[in-house]
Amino acid sequence: MLQLFLVGIGTGNPDHLTREAEQAIRGADLILLPHKEDNKAELAQVRLSLLQELTVSEKRIAHFDMPLRRQQGDDYDLQVDEWHDAIARRWQDCLQAHLPSGNGRVALLVWGDPALYDSTLRIASRLGLNKEQVHVVPGITSMQVLCSAHGIALNEIGAPFQVTTGRQLRENGWPQCVDTLIVMLDGQCSYEQVAEPGAVIYWGAYLGMPQQMLMHGPLAELKAAISEKRKQARQQHGWIMDIYLLRRPSTH
Repeated sequence: MLQLFLVGIGTGNPDHLTREAEQAIRGADLILLPHKEDNKAELAQVRLSLLQELTVSEKRIAHFDMPLRRQQGDDYDLQVDEWHDAIARRWQDCLQAHLPSGNGRVALLVWGDPALYDSTLRIASRLGLNKEQVHVVPGITSMQVLCSAHGIALNEIGAPFQVTTGRQLRENGWPQCVDTLIVMLDGQCSYEQVAEPGAVIYWGAYLGMPQQMLMHGPLAELKAAISEKRKQARQQHGWIMDIYLLRRPSTH
């Protein structure tokens, strides 16, 4: 029987791997390694370096190219659904090529945690596996690393916080009843549109990696500087992963 392990690897730093994640990777018969556009080759290299750190043989690694998501039109949900279908087909092609018997332990390395703003579980559901065949290994999240890097607590005493996306922040604004926001998946610098008086931002990119970048302070004063730093980093590396925490002054 095929066993699929979705392994949270945190920010890609080998020191952030849990023992459970390490065991899942070492025990896999096959590890699926996705490759994105050429300008994001460094992303695949981070995963590959992690596998090399664990002395995983190249013979157990199946490389595949990630399909591109259609981005024309305003049917965002349909675009994502089509994209997930295409990714699932790439997974199936790898499995048929490397495990034709349909048996074995397969691992896929997932940034952060497979349960938080990640679609790997939804894609896996397209493979027709039952619940006993899919195993989720939790990983350290980027919001944990962000708060640790800045030396701050995620929530104020007895207060809630909300995890959201840049798209939600742009379209719906800052929720009235939440003073602390964690914003992920923001390629459009949505913090630039926030006009909350006295709001503070804690921003981080490439968290846990050698090129880690951190900035924090009054949002109004740092908006432009963060956007410029982000632009330069993206040009240098070809990709960027960043996350930030916004906090209203009443709770700061």
